[in-house]
Amino acid sequence: MEEQIKEVLEGIRPFLQRDGGDIEFVEYTADKVVKVRLQGHCAGCPGARMTLKGIVEQALKENYPDDIAYVEPVE
Repeated sequence: MEEQIKEVLEGIRPFLQRDGGDIEFVEYTADKVVKVRLQGHCAGCPGARMTLKGIVEQALKENYPDDIAYVEPVE
């Protein structure tokens, strides 16, 4: 599952990099939580939560609806 998650994140990465940010996969937990670390301008951005829920989580759930509960940021 981790490789599939990384593939989806690679598809999102150019969108984040366009705004000076990036995303790093950290962990996929047994309870189907994807943990990621936002980097660059995304790390302290006020819209980071919206990016995680509206873009990252949505893309992962569209691709793997039964395997993703939610996305959680870590520092």
